[in-house]
Amino acid sequence: MPVKIIRENWSGKVNTTSLGVEPKAIKIGGEGALPFLYFEGEIPYRPVVACEVWDEKPNDWPDLLTAPFAGVLGDPVAWAKKCLAYGADLICLRLAGAHPETKNKSPQECALVAQRVYAAINTPLIVVGCGEDAKDAAVLPAVAKALTGKYCLLGWATAENYQTITTACDIYGHSLIASSPLDISLAKQLNILITEMGFNPGSVIIDPLVGALGYGLEYAYSIMERIRLSALTGDKMLAMPIICFVGQETWKTKEATSTSLECPTWGEQARRAILWELLTAVTLTQAGGTIMVMRHPETVSHFLAHLLQGR
Repeated sequence: MPVKIIRENWSGKVNTTSLGVEPKAIKIGGEGALPFLYFEGEIPYRPVVACEVWDEKPNDWPDLLTAPFAGVLGDPVAWAKKCLAYGADLICLRLAGAHPETKNKSPQECALVAQRVYAAINTPLIVVGCGEDAKDAAVLPAVAKALTGKYCLLGWATAENYQTITTACDIYGHSLIASSPLDISLAKQLNILITEMGFNPGSVIIDPLVGALGYGLEYAYSIMERIRLSALTGDKMLAMPIICFVGQETWKTKEATSTSLECPTWGEQARRAILWELLTAVTLTQAGGTIMVMRHPETVSHFLAHLLQGR
């Protein structure tokens, strides 16, 4: 007797977003089914990997993470080129130096760095601020203007600063990252507020915040899964692709940063830390993540190899 395969019939789909300018544009989203269930609906584009580059040398990264970028950590242009050589699909420039408690770089300084990085790479560019709402609201409009018409992805737009950042992205032709703290209702509300300003929902990417393996990953998975199910059942305000900042969560865990001498029973740090970032990324991709922002090049290579093999 033949076995009948039960398939879900979804009424909605994820928005398709295009980042960058041809011929280096990358399309994401467009799913009409849950992740990797190709037999149930259209999944036109695979998840993509962005490598994280800072505008200044990080002072809290472990040696294991800085070693692959020796000699370029003080130069974001050279750092970005090395990330692409390691296989990243696109670059995520973090303007950490803009934070008032570090170098407090001006919007003009940040815009210049973004311009230099964009001019040096052949992929789309993601630019995120320092994470301080007021400073990001000052910096990101300057970056948006400097990259006019380049169709970059800028963040983070939060409930506190979304009006300024949304206006800048709308005027200068960019997509934006809408960030809310692990709550599906807050994510939806922020998307509503942004689109009520007349901003194209197809240019919004959701950052629901995530957790690393062992540090809230299960809760992040649940929220992301609910967002994706809502999109597939027709909720237009949750139909945006999802970005996951995997690296920033993984590389602050003790499992990734503790050396083999400090924790000899945990095994070799290099293998342990890479697996911690890789398993976090794989899990979040299964939950519906579209852009994985990572830090270690070995994680990137493993992730892409398995992703392409599975496709």
